[in-house]
Amino acid sequence: MRTIVWVVISIAIMLFSILNWNPVEITLWNGILVETKVPALVILAFLLGLFPMWLYHRSVKWGLQRRIRSLESSIKSAALARQRETPVDTTADKPVDAPVEKPAEPLSPVDEAREESKP
Repeated sequence: MRTIVWVVISIAIMLFSILNWNPVEITLWNGILVETKVPALVILAFLLGLFPMWLYHRSVKWGLQRRIRSLESSIKSAALARQRETPVDTTADKPVDAPVEKPAEPLSPVDEAREESKP
């Protein structure tokens, strides 16, 4: 769509230039006379009006993109902080049919003496 618009604008400028190729005199300050063609004058006036608005558009777009990036990074850091706070459930990784491991019972004083006497 953007290409079509630029092609239409280019064709309109070319038609305008061909039909209005007449010299005009412009009086600037201190009596300076400039002789130019009408299409050059119109294109220059168009660009002088377009450029400030284009700069304003780019600056607003840049500011909004910075704001979006900062909001996205704060959401990411909040999500990571929330993820660290939630306890990890290790029983969900084990199958249901897996045997339950019993914790090792402490050794009695007799068993401890046997373990110490082993070479």
